[in-house]
Amino acid sequence: MKKSNVFTTTVFAITLFIGQGLTAQNKMMKEDTKMVGGAAMYPSKNIVENAVNSKDHTTLVAAVKAAELVEVLMSDGPFTVFAPTNVAFDKLPTGTIDNLIKPENKKMLQTILTYHVVSGKWNAKDVVKMIKDGNGKAEIKTVSGGTITAWLKAKDVYITDENGNSAKVTIADVNQSNGVIHVIDTVLLPKS
Repeated sequence: MKKSNVFTTTVFAITLFIGQGLTAQNKMMKEDTKMVGGAAMYPSKNIVENAVNSKDHTTLVAAVKAAELVEVLMSDGPFTVFAPTNVAFDKLPTGTIDNLIKPENKKMLQTILTYHVVSGKWNAKDVVKMIKDGNGKAEIKTVSGGTITAWLKAKDVYITDENGNSAKVTIADVNQSNGVIHVIDTVLLPKS
């Protein structure tokens, strides 16, 4: 009789575990996802949980880890992240990334990465409204303390850094549980 109870309890526990897994999987399948770097980005996941799945953002993820910013970007936020792709990082002079991820350059790397982050959740329509309200430009304070400028070219949103370099938003409104990501094609650099 005891073997029967143990068997019944075990079967019940396994069924419950599988059922919970399927419920979570079904919930994620029903989410309004966007594809970034060959992976679905789930609004129920945070910025880091999604970014690690994008094959187009491996350099950014490695830099975030080296700068010890993972916990920050997993926190409640909300944050708006202008996320440069691997191709964007490849535009930097040869050796720049290798140099920045050295422990002695962590502070500089943190400054560069947080220059891509804005407090609050700003979807594309919010940014476009700010641009229109600003007569064609919107100056935005970043978490690093620097300023980026958003502007429109036709229907595309561009972000210009303090050095005059511009990045195009290639994928907008990738919603996260703790904010939103806008994918950009160029690394933004604060004034040094």
